[in-house]
Amino acid sequence: MTVERTVVGIDVGSSKVCTLVGEVRGEGNLRIIGVGVTPSRGLRKGVVVNVADATAAIAASVEEAERASGYEIERAYVSLSGTHISSINSRGVVAVSRRGEGIAVEDVDRALDAAGAIAVPYNRELVHVIPRYYIVDEQEGVRDPLGMHGFRVEVEAHVVTGSTTAIQNLVKCVTGAGIEVDELVLSSLAAGDAVLEENERELGVVLVDIGSGTTDIAIFIEGTIWHTVTLGIGGEYIANDIAIGLRLPTRAAEEVLVRYGHARPAQVSEEERFPAEPFGESNVQTLPRWKLAEIIEARAEEMLKMIVQEIKRSGYDGLLPAGVVLCGGVAQLPGIQDLAREAMGLPVRVGQPRGLVGLVDRVNSSPYAVAAGLVSWGLMADARRPLPKGGPQWWKRFTGWLRALLPG
Repeated sequence: MTVERTVVGIDVGSSKVCTLVGEVRGEGNLRIIGVGVTPSRGLRKGVVVNVADATAAIAASVEEAERASGYEIERAYVSLSGTHISSINSRGVVAVSRRGEGIAVEDVDRALDAAGAIAVPYNRELVHVIPRYYIVDEQEGVRDPLGMHGFRVEVEAHVVTGSTTAIQNLVKCVTGAGIEVDELVLSSLAAGDAVLEENERELGVVLVDIGSGTTDIAIFIEGTIWHTVTLGIGGEYIANDIAIGLRLPTRAAEEVLVRYGHARPAQVSEEERFPAEPFGESNVQTLPRWKLAEIIEARAEEMLKMIVQEIKRSGYDGLLPAGVVLCGGVAQLPGIQDLAREAMGLPVRVGQPRGLVGLVDRVNSSPYAVAAGLVSWGLMADARRPLPKGGPQWWKRFTGWLRALLPG
């Protein structure tokens, strides 16, 4: 089977940088042929704080993926996160240009232009303008207006903006590693593309991606995104409590969390112990695992309460019968699913990337949902709209992809 092209996704996170190389074969089949995962440096809570360190970490991840795949990576889809991300819902209205021929792509693009024409402060810029639904004359709830007859078309859109400096610094790091940015993609949207089922999107679901430095929340209803937000909390909050409670160095606390962590003390035997070297001790000590679990449970409950508050603040908490899908590194913590189900009062499952083939042993788990989603995103975008020569036109390319994906 002939190879048509390659698609590359780079997830630049607070704890790791993951580069995936996907090979697109005949009939649009995607096969992962290269993986590069390296510790992240120069980032805090999803935002670049040291350009040189972040650039080096990205370059190392890319080089590892190049060695595995045999391809020289020149461009990629890159994740975007951080508490600087904000979103609102906006409406755009335009008259149909050629009424006799029905609504054309140009009409839809102008409506999206109008929806995106919001007052954006000088220090912020548009990232995505995502259609929620369309209104053709008086007919509401239209998924795809192309070809329909009408005098005017309206779009209710979800508009995502980000800090100009944070975005520029991220792009600078990626380009400094020798990679051109095809598109910046909000992390929660990429993760949703990788782990959510179509029926979950339709019914109403919350994606909660709990990483090391941030928690990305995205609410999907009627097949598309309705609300996004990023909280400045993550796994490092839990690790910090472990370091204080057990008097461990920070790095040791992070390792203990990953290797021995559990979110439900009641499910841990009182006899279970684990090795660690606390401050002031010259030898490795064995500590009770139930005590570790108590520390984790307290902080995890606090984090889950903050997530519930944000879901309620969105106003869509009563429209989520499909419940919550967890992903990110913390989603692998034993007991977190039960704790989340209890705290949120909703169905909860842990999401894993779907449909991956090839070199997937290292990335077929929830911490790699964003990277997998970026490759899938790139496949859909490239299949429907070529990259403009003048540079990435992020939201226009996204809306083209979404219109092609949604049913009529």
